[in-house]
Parts: sequence; structure tokens; C-alpha cells
Amino acid sequence: MLDKSLNSLGFAKPPSETRVVVAMSGGVDSSVVAAMLKEEGYDVVGVTLQLYDHGAALAKKGACCAGRDIHDARRVAETMGFPHYVLDYENTFREAVIEDFAESYLAGATPVPCIRCNERVKFKDLLATAKDLNADCMATGHYIQRKMGAAPELHRATDANRDQSYFLFSTTPDQLDYLRFPLGHLGSKAETRALAAKYGLSVADKPDSQDICFVPNGSYADVILKLRPEAADPGDIVDTEGRVLGHHNGVIHYTVGQRKGLGVGGLAEPLYVLRLDPENRRVIVGPKSALATRRVPLREINWLGDAPFDGAEHHIEVKVRSTKPPRPAIIRPLSPTEAEVELLDPEDGVSAGQACVFYQPGTTRVLGGGWIWRGR
Repeated sequence: MLDKSLNSLGFAKPPSETRVVVAMSGGVDSSVVAAMLKEEGYDVVGVTLQLYDHGAALAKKGACCAGRDIHDARRVAETMGFPHYVLDYENTFREAVIEDFAESYLAGATPVPCIRCNERVKFKDLLATAKDLNADCMATGHYIQRKMGAAPELHRATDANRDQSYFLFSTTPDQLDYLRFPLGHLGSKAETRALAAKYGLSVADKPDSQDICFVPNGSYADVILKLRPEAADPGDIVDTEGRVLGHHNGVIHYTVGQRKGLGVGGLAEPLYVLRLDPENRRVIVGPKSALATRRVPLREINWLGDAPFDGAEHHIEVKVRSTKPPRPAIIRPLSPTEAEVELLDPEDGVSAGQACVFYQPGTTRVLGGGWIWRGR
């Protein structure tokens, strides 16, 4: 039940005395958050991060931090009448996200850079900047909910189609205490766009971004080749016994679970990429049945549950990729930051570098997650 002595952001003072920094990407979601809070009377400060050389991306529609988006964020701030700042985080973003992305791919993993960006840039450096600006909290346009229990809890968005909990599992309790997600309770993206139109925002009909912001044409390989030209070293495509079936022009062109484009034909059953061996420049392939995984090793675990994360096993639900619904599993802690997850039903294509996110069965609560760190 809502405490009527608190404002909508959870503070015991008027909105006009509550400063909130809004992380503005230039898209409709964060723009609506800023406009909504300004209309409610909050002391809003908009901040947009310049994360890479956006000059090269001006011709690309849908990149979350391109020059066009900075311009759009500024226009929203002018329309609603609150200050807006652009901060240059290019060096931080390159080192913490882009370089990590390239190194992970070269190590045979399938990274999720949007999670690393939230973890290492937006919810770390930008959050620190918000505190430097004497803000009471920082708000974002993410579709996820923050609810109060004994302490702030992370919950899935009301709209399952927009839920971004998979990408926010590494949000720590301290960060969650400071963050706010005003859109998480909305029932659909149409509601967000209707609010944008109500506030007269120029971004009301702006398309959603679809690609990773620093990948200009949707090709991971092109980005990695620019950073690490040696990634195109050729090698062999082999079966699980090591027999050479074909050749490739760089392991970066392949991902676990891939079927098309292997360049290996004439066999009785379709082949899939089972794992990558960058050290020996090999792509290992096999039948679909060989993709099934039941045990998933994790590290860098962020635990948001009430019970201690110790030797006791926990019966939970997990997602091992963003597009799949949570499924029953058992997690067995090995240390405060490492564990093994046992999937009650095996799943295909589990890949190192992806996230495994934990959910409390029968509820919307997010219990944290970890990184899948080893291949099959």
C-alpha cells in the first residue's frame, strides 16, 4: 500500500524539493520519464551520455546514442523546460564495453554488451554523476519495476513483451536503492507513446532502437575486425571427434547454436555450432541433440534474494537468453560469486558470455543473476 506521506518517488518531501536526474537516451521511453516527472513538479535534470564517436553513426537509424538522439533529448528538455547536459563518456564506454565485447568474442563467448553498459557505465559512472549533482535519485526509461519489501526489490515489468529484467540483473542493492523506473508498471508501449503525444514530445512516433548502439550495420564481426584484425584468421570446422569437415574465415563469424552459413554440406543431418575454440581457431559442430545443456556454471553473481547466498541450494526459475520465458532450475552456490545452475529441462544453445538471470517462482521478483563463463 502506498504511503501517502511520500511522494511518487518515495521521498517524504514535495516533488519541487526532490531533484531527480533522468538518464535520457533520446528515445521515447526516457523522454516520457523526464516529461512525466517534470509535469509532476519534480526538479528534473536530464543527462545524455555521448558513448562513442556519433559522427559515424548519423546515417544510422535506431542507434541509442547517435548524434540525432542527443539532439532529440535536448529538444525534449527545451519543450518541458528543464536543464539538459551531455557528458562525454567515450573513453569509459570504449574500455568498459566495446573492448570487453571484442575480447569476449575472441575468447569464444557470446557477450551481451547492453548489460555491461548498464553495469559499468550507466549505473556506475552516471549514477555517481547524479549524486554529484545532489540528486535524490536517478530515473531511467527501462521497463522493470522497483517495489518496496524489507528493502527495495527488483521485479519484472507489467508488460512481459517489454520486460528488461534480463538486461538489469546486475543492478546491486545499493544501486536499486537510488534508482527509479517510472514506466515499469505500464501495460504496453502504446501507453508510453500516448503519454509522449500528450506531452507534445517530438519523439512520440520515433521508432525503437533495434541494434547495439555501436554496431553500425548490425554486424558484430565488422566491429571486432576493426578492433582486432587478427580475428579473421582462418581455421577448421570440425566435428566432436576432431575430424575436419570444412574451413572458416574467422571464429567471430559463428555463434553457438548457429545452423545456417556453416559451409558444410553433404551430410545426413543438419549441423549446428556446438562451441568455439579460438585458441586453435576451430569451430566445433554437431547434431542438434548435442546442443542440449542441463548444467550451467556461473560467475560474477549478483544476488538480490532475501535468504543468504551460501551453500544451501535454491529452487528458482532462470532465463539463459533474453527471448525465452523463465524455466525451473536449481542453483547451487559455490562461493559468494560463483554457482552452478541445474536446468530441470535441458536447453539448447547455452553459450558462455550470456547471462543467466534468476526469478522467484510464482512471482515477478528478480533474484539477480550471473554470467555463463564456460562452454560445454
